[in-house]
Amino acid sequence: MRFDDSLKTVLSGDMESGFGAQSAWRQLVDLIGRGRVAPDPAAIARLTTLRAAVPVEVRAASGRALAFAQPPAALVRLFALDDLSVSAPVLRTAQLPAEAWLPILPILRPEARAILRHRRDLPGDVVRGLEAFAPVDFVLPDSTASDSIASDSTASVGGGAPAARETEKVASVVPIAAFRPASAPPVAEPPSAQDEEQPAIDLTPAPDGGFHIADVVARIDAFQRQRDEAEPAALTPVVASSFRFETDASGVIRAVDGVARGPLLGVSLARAVPQGLVAVDAVIAGAFRQRQRFNAARLDIGGLSDAAGAWRVAAAPQFDAATGRFTGYVGIGRRPRGHEDATPQARRAVSESLRQLVHELRTPANAIAGFAELIEAQLLGPVSEVYRGHASTIQEEAMRLIAAIEDLDTAARIEGRSLDLRSQPVDLGALIDRVVDDLAALASSRRTGFDIHPVAADQIAAIDERAAERLLSRLLASLAASASPGERIDIAEAPAPDGEVALCFARPIALGTGKVEDALLTLDEEGDGSDAAGALLGVGFGLRLARNLAREMGGSLTFGEHLLTLRLPAVVHARMEQATP
Repeated sequence: MRFDDSLKTVLSGDMESGFGAQSAWRQLVDLIGRGRVAPDPAAIARLTTLRAAVPVEVRAASGRALAFAQPPAALVRLFALDDLSVSAPVLRTAQLPAEAWLPILPILRPEARAILRHRRDLPGDVVRGLEAFAPVDFVLPDSTASDSIASDSTASVGGGAPAARETEKVASVVPIAAFRPASAPPVAEPPSAQDEEQPAIDLTPAPDGGFHIADVVARIDAFQRQRDEAEPAALTPVVASSFRFETDASGVIRAVDGVARGPLLGVSLARAVPQGLVAVDAVIAGAFRQRQRFNAARLDIGGLSDAAGAWRVAAAPQFDAATGRFTGYVGIGRRPRGHEDATPQARRAVSESLRQLVHELRTPANAIAGFAELIEAQLLGPVSEVYRGHASTIQEEAMRLIAAIEDLDTAARIEGRSLDLRSQPVDLGALIDRVVDDLAALASSRRTGFDIHPVAADQIAAIDERAAERLLSRLLASLAASASPGERIDIAEAPAPDGEVALCFARPIALGTGKVEDALLTLDEEGDGSDAAGALLGVGFGLRLARNLAREMGGSLTFGEHLLTLRLPAVVHARMEQATP
């Protein structure tokens, strides 16, 4: 019989100081979100108490870490009552049955319910429940109602979760019974803070030196046995099989029916380049220039909507009957048939297994880093200088391990085509300065450095900022780990065609010269170039990850004789023209 003492270990730490509260919050959320601790009222009450002492940035990071972890309904409800930046990542990916979603809908703010409305994998009962809130969510409030709500919100300050109280007041206009299906079992209304007083976990040391958490451990063990005996079936996301579209005379898609319109609207069939989440086949662009029909052309859409994935599209040109002028295309899209899909299914299975392994490694790594910092800061009691130094070393190594785990998770998401990218304007100059500052310690240990040449102010890329920061971080870390002592790495702006921005990086001497991309990307496999002081997973892995991230964002990373060139999509500013009278 194995005894899981993860909860006891977390609860034995300091929860009063700012850092202690943050560490306990992260670990409890991770344990509950991944099913290692039961979401009983005592554990949720402890998280509710800790929430006030944890910054919103830390809570938001915990919410993003729960993506695809299938958190239980009680934890989803706790995050749903938080700030929108904290609740949004959980609401976008949480998988719950209809009977668990329905009690949560009334306590959500209209903005949070709007996030759920954009999902295509929710049960039908939940979709109907969201529709029942339309009179509340899609109405312009008058000044009287606004003043009343504002006064109620002000009066609730100090009583805990004012935003949640305001939402409950507005949402109560539509009772949950109004959209509950007749065949569904009765769902209990969510208890309010006044109706049910959550018991707190007793941390008082027992006479024998232990803690009074035996009942909690017993409940955890019972919960895990019941979960193993009757595992609920996972919800199958809705997958669209076809869609219709129309373009204008310039080839820009203006109308879509059958799938989510967001990824496709505004995409031009005249450009055979990645456009946001959409990659257009060159066959389509060639047919557009000749105003010809096309059939079975490729169209790849990224993201997590029902439009994501590979498509085969066919369309015919349309001409005005009176003037004969070309007016655009009308076409359809379908999923590729078995003989047309070259996606290796085995690699997808490996990707899912790797992501599961990453999730299992993240929790103990976070715990090691957290408790090492507790020891180094002497929050658990006086510690000698020697052991404080050892604790600091353990913390540094644990953080490097966590960074490697995050890299593996990113690589697995790319392999499984589940990387969620959100395009936004990003200043590359400011981003490079920030990444170089973060890598200053690594560069100093390698006795190297970065020489940043001025980057033009108009170098604004249309990319996901978090993915771009990881790309530059891994690329520069790999270059620094390969540089010889005293060697400098130049970073400068490179010429690029319209619609793209480009940066070039000096290639360290240790990487050789000439276009040997395959050799560079397999350095760690051959045993060369992997440096313990640099990238934990090897220089080759870092370069591969940077290249794949660039491709996912619609760009490229090319290896020249003396330079590495990174190209990314640029923000296109539409020119405004004066209409002729």
